[in-house]
Amino acid sequence: MSMEREPTAERASSSDMGIFGRYLTVWVFLCIIAGISLGHFIPMPFQLIGRMEVAEVNLPVALLIWLMIIPMLLKIDFHALSHVKDHWRGIGVTLFVNWAVKPFSMALLGWFFIRNVFAPWLPAEQIDSYVAGLIILAAAPCTAMVFVWSHLCEGEPHFTLTQVALNDVIMIFAFAPVVGLLLGLSAIAVPWDTLFLSVVIYIVIPVVVSQLWRRALLAKEKGGSELAQMIRALHPISLIALLVTLVLLFGFQGDQIITQPLVILLLAIPILIQVFFNSGLAYLLNRRVRSPHCVAGPSALIGASNFFELAVATAIVLFGFESGAALATVVGVLIEVPVMLAAVKVINITRDWYEQAPGIMPHEECCPTGMHAHVRH
Repeated sequence: MSMEREPTAERASSSDMGIFGRYLTVWVFLCIIAGISLGHFIPMPFQLIGRMEVAEVNLPVALLIWLMIIPMLLKIDFHALSHVKDHWRGIGVTLFVNWAVKPFSMALLGWFFIRNVFAPWLPAEQIDSYVAGLIILAAAPCTAMVFVWSHLCEGEPHFTLTQVALNDVIMIFAFAPVVGLLLGLSAIAVPWDTLFLSVVIYIVIPVVVSQLWRRALLAKEKGGSELAQMIRALHPISLIALLVTLVLLFGFQGDQIITQPLVILLLAIPILIQVFFNSGLAYLLNRRVRSPHCVAGPSALIGASNFFELAVATAIVLFGFESGAALATVVGVLIEVPVMLAAVKVINITRDWYEQAPGIMPHEECCPTGMHAHVRH
């Protein structure tokens, strides 16, 4: 399949965030309130759901996670991997930040803040679990929402598609070893069989299903609309599945949050720092290697954002609904949209400064008029 066909689906999925995507933080807050209230007043349904497990996998949660992840992976064109050489500088920077910097910097931030600075205000029995959740969150590069962020900073769409496809392939092989290594270095017990099971269930199976489905849709396309229509139809289902999962999580976490409301704020601080640190690092490194701004923008945003659906699922499988790890990954969901919109804002207002560096291709040559709607903040 040619790369020319893919921007249709990419634009359809990202040009309008929709009411769910645009106000995701609001919906997450509502889910917090609903989950805590329901878990406190009618705990029996949550306990019943928590017991519906096979081989340490909670079946209702597995279904919800697949409903979240598969529609997002449906957007990914793995044929884009043949275009890696077209933007090798930007791809090299993003891979370096995603896999050599972000998980390790988050482990360091977790050690510094959670185990030391904030330890007096956190429940001692959950500190290791909080650190584990932060590591899991940072080890999963963003797959879906990054199309939105790329569109808002007028990113080069083929670069974004290629980078996301490459990250998905790498995740299949690197996610479990990176998480296992960092948990081990953090003196947290690593259930390797469960970790690899989560990779199979929440990465390998969704990738295979989504790509077979994608191929079937493209095979019967007439005018290139079938795939875009399916992505649009599934997008609200994906977000609703996310919100239902959050209600379940907060239903189990309710008592802990009521007694420790400061926990969410304290967990958000290392996440915020790592987002701005990694996006800034990727942005400056791209300028250093002379990547055009339309590549540097999405590179910085992919380098900073997280595949929080996978992180939530993995934390639940490894540590359970009521764990600090699950709560830490949910905090990532809570702040994802406003923080990434702030990063987009910075990238857009610094474009003129970025392009003053010698050897940088002007934006108009990298991203010709018409490829994206004009967005300047």
